[in-house]
Amino acid sequence: MAIIITDECINCGACEPECPNNAIYEGGAEWRYADGTSLTGMVNLPDGSPVNADEDKDPVDMDVYYIVPSKCTECVGFHDEPQCAAVCPVDCCVDDEDIRETEDELLAKKDFMHLD
Repeated sequence: MAIIITDECINCGACEPECPNNAIYEGGAEWRYADGTSLTGMVNLPDGSPVNADEDKDPVDMDVYYIVPSKCTECVGFHDEPQCAAVCPVDCCVDDEDIRETEDELLAKKDFMHLD
């Protein structure tokens, strides 16, 4: 599953620098697959859909920090626990019950975004 940031977020920004995938953005900020990853230009996402990794995408949330689900690996392959949740002072980084992924799927997503 991915992690989400709830509306209880106080916009402190503690989570953003902790994300190894650069999947966390300030409310209202556009995001790109290329941000903090090895992706560039046209790529096929793990689900097979093509995307321009350098293209700006619309913000997921306008008011509070947000996590891009397709970039979130729950820190699998980097840390033992999601770092955003570990540093959040108000415990608003929680499991997204609508997005369920296995450890193998999360590792594959990590490997896809961070080519050696």
